[in-house]
Amino acid sequence: MSAANEQSERCLRERVERSGRAQNPLSRVVNKAVAGKEIAGIPEGDIGVINRAGTWKDASRESDQDDAQDKQRMSTDAHETIIASHKTTSKGKGVRSWLPLACLCAVIASLWKLFLLSQDAFPLNADEAVVGLMARHILAGDFPIFFYGQAYMGSLDALLVAGMFNLAGTQAASIRYVQIMLYAATIITVAGLAWKYTGSCRSVLVAGLLMAIPAVNTTLYTTVSLGGYGEALLLGSLQLHNSFDAAREGLKPWRLLLWALLTGFGVWVFGLTLVFSLAAGVSLLQCWHRMSENRPGGVWLPAILLTGMVGASPWLIAGLQEGFPVLFQELLGSAIAGADGTGFRAAVVQRLVNVLLFGPTVLLGFRPPWSASPLAVWILPFALAFWALIATRLIRRRGSVATPTTSGTDLGWVVAFTFIGLVLTPFGGDPSGRYFLPLIIPLVLAASMAMAAREQGVQAVMFPGLLTITLVFHVLSTLEVASRFPGITTQFDPVTWIDRSFDEELKTFLEEEDLAVGYSNYWVAYPLAFQSNETLIYLPWLPYHQDFRYTNRDDRYEPYRDVVEQADRFAYITTNHPALDTLLERQFDQAEVDYRVELIGHYRVYFNLSPGARPWQLELPWLDMDP
Repeated sequence: MSAANEQSERCLRERVERSGRAQNPLSRVVNKAVAGKEIAGIPEGDIGVINRAGTWKDASRESDQDDAQDKQRMSTDAHETIIASHKTTSKGKGVRSWLPLACLCAVIASLWKLFLLSQDAFPLNADEAVVGLMARHILAGDFPIFFYGQAYMGSLDALLVAGMFNLAGTQAASIRYVQIMLYAATIITVAGLAWKYTGSCRSVLVAGLLMAIPAVNTTLYTTVSLGGYGEALLLGSLQLHNSFDAAREGLKPWRLLLWALLTGFGVWVFGLTLVFSLAAGVSLLQCWHRMSENRPGGVWLPAILLTGMVGASPWLIAGLQEGFPVLFQELLGSAIAGADGTGFRAAVVQRLVNVLLFGPTVLLGFRPPWSASPLAVWILPFALAFWALIATRLIRRRGSVATPTTSGTDLGWVVAFTFIGLVLTPFGGDPSGRYFLPLIIPLVLAASMAMAAREQGVQAVMFPGLLTITLVFHVLSTLEVASRFPGITTQFDPVTWIDRSFDEELKTFLEEEDLAVGYSNYWVAYPLAFQSNETLIYLPWLPYHQDFRYTNRDDRYEPYRDVVEQADRFAYITTNHPALDTLLERQFDQAEVDYRVELIGHYRVYFNLSPGARPWQLELPWLDMDP
């Protein structure tokens, strides 16, 4: 070692020993010579270089500095994570510090969701019913690779639900239990990220509570199942753990293999995981670029590719069967293409409006996903003030809040890739808030990093007070929408809002009239099949849009067709669609079909149909089929 390097390391050791920190200060540094030279030039008293694992007293000392010292700390951005303290490297002690808090928050979240379930706050939706039907078919020996009718979302959720059906019975609640467990695991992993980023139990608690009692949008899409959102969040948080540890401990080949496995698996589970996989991939690439020696070489590329293929094996098998172009189109949003503007430019403009205007308001809980009306308006300004202060603190004190560079990079890339994906693909044309769900992780971690240090003076009351009010806002806004029709729903089009309290009456009527099969719309057919244990099979061949738009994708399970076509008696069921009712009745009259009508809540049942009433016989304009 050269004299200059020896002097740099000696200087570093003296400064670390004065603070009572790590005995081997360069043990986790890849390029010790460069690190030593950089640290040797740090002014005495600059504590910004000590990373997130300082004690609470250290954090308090940081918050006590005046604005002049804040400016001095700004100079430490380039070297803020060079020194690893003893507390960071003591993994066992670290886990014992944050894990109980994380588990407590997971329990709080589970109890909150179970309470909402007890209040019937979440109406059963057709997508959730499809998951339940897939799980039942899996238990019967089938193995669908994808969610029925959507080749961009794998069947992992249905596999997990099938296991829960064995434990808790075939019911809608069992589907929700799986989501509750997945979200509890996600809370623990996100709390672990908060610990790694800051080393502060205070930060862990902030992240855990904001995840446990979140805004309406997060509560909704982490309680009901749409096929893979809960799994996507969990896989994403694991990707962030892997990339952070690689930056902190050094890039080992096995971490690249883990990234490839999670990425491939995530592509099959739900393409939404790519926003995390790409972000973690950028971080790992930066780690590789910074390494001066022992870089994983090109010999590892085949192993990385093979591992990714193992993770994505169900997706690859489906590609060989159905064609990879189809799967790539599905992955890029072909299933919802046409949801926005007609041309690409018009679509991009509409997506930008959705992302910039509707995205933040639904993500922060200021409105529900299905409406533009504000929630809990008397307390909403306090929640807005909380997030504004969080943003201000992160901007003004980014040098004094001891956040490792890699955390900001990872979270920033998650936001960036989410934005790019929403703007450039049809997913951004969906006005609901489900595709903004990945942003909840960067959001709560940003808040946890901003509040890692104890405040003094007015801020000692203001920040915890606003956090508490924000959590109360989440509770009140959730209860507000849960207490009124249509409940906490995944449906953003009012035409699809159905009063499910009449479902049992509808089932009883259909069974008494021997109307086991027939035709309806997507939002009626699959909930009816699931709730009746597939004794009532109705094909979703009727449109629910007021302009009669219809897609064959609604007809998701081909074996049901034979069941319906072979039956002698059948019915039509419509909901909230007077124009469709008028058209059906006109077609019945033209074909000289006799019929009766029964009204049950939002359901309108056409039954006792005389011959000639099949959809192809009525020449319904939205269908293009032969008998």
